[in-house]
Amino acid sequence: MSMQKVIKSTDLNKDLSNILTQLHFDRLFVLTDENTEKLCYPFIRDNEQIAKAGKIVIKAGDNNKNIESLASIWKFLSENGATRHSLLVNLGGGMLTDIGGFAAASFKRGIRCINIPTTLLGAVDAAVGGKTGINFNGLKNEIGAFAPAETVLIDSLFFQSLDHQNFLSGYAEMIKHGLIDSDEVWKRTISFDTEEIDYSKLKELVVESVGVKERIVEIDPFEKGLRKALNLGHTIGHAFESLSYEINKPVQHGYAVAWGTICELYLSQKFCNFPKDKLYSTIYFIKDNYDGFPFDCDDYERLYEYMKHDKKNESADTVNFTLLSDVGKVKIDQTASKEDIFESIDFLRESVGL
Repeated sequence: MSMQKVIKSTDLNKDLSNILTQLHFDRLFVLTDENTEKLCYPFIRDNEQIAKAGKIVIKAGDNNKNIESLASIWKFLSENGATRHSLLVNLGGGMLTDIGGFAAASFKRGIRCINIPTTLLGAVDAAVGGKTGINFNGLKNEIGAFAPAETVLIDSLFFQSLDHQNFLSGYAEMIKHGLIDSDEVWKRTISFDTEEIDYSKLKELVVESVGVKERIVEIDPFEKGLRKALNLGHTIGHAFESLSYEINKPVQHGYAVAWGTICELYLSQKFCNFPKDKLYSTIYFIKDNYDGFPFDCDDYERLYEYMKHDKKNESADTVNFTLLSDVGKVKIDQTASKEDIFESIDFLRESVGL
């Protein structure tokens, strides 16, 4: 798998023009959703090449990261003369770059794309690393492919327009990156003031966080080993997220990951001796910033069923986790019993007050 180029932009249109000039294509298309078409497309619409591009607009929201939206993208490309030499620009958050990347990877067996993430979550997670896909049959990212964008263009100007909930959703992935990287990065992340946001300092933290993921993906692009470190918090987190959609009380991806991180740090402490002081420092930060999700003991079995369907599992009978013995010391391919998993969810509810 070819590595993607990540550009931290200070002049969006200048950098975008440079990228488009370097890439040879016959037709250009821009994919947005209903939100980014209104809020973010105006930042690039005056670009000479973007102005001539075909614009595809899909419905916003992770519940629309589905086969119907994917088919609508394919249909537009097909009906508007896209060939294997065309280029797709994905302008949006993680949902958009996920589905746009998969549409590009699968149309005519693969066309090139570039990602311009417009959310913090997209910038530090979804747009970087080459994972693409859609939700299917009630399961997160059930269908997809490893297909890196040619380039990821990150500009922090988009982050200043985010509401606080979307900001925190992305920030949860930065907490994860700090935990799997080093004490220094972790401490800087959980000491950041999320109420009075210093955007110049945030940009530095974002660059640092993206660097953590880049280094891991470069070593292990297909998630055979080290890249599994990036799954911290996601096994249980994805189950929370899927349950929230099932009961029509959807939660942001990062919120679910934050709660999943507490559960999986609890398992880390129990099985790998993760330091209690670092466990509780992380819990305090998450408790102060992330609202609760209304579920109870009656939902545990459903959550466990979602975990059993997780792509990371080695078999249908075990649930696979990434755990830590300390900050920066990753233990991949760990398992836990159903009872231990339920115990970790009890711990989450007691420590955060869910």
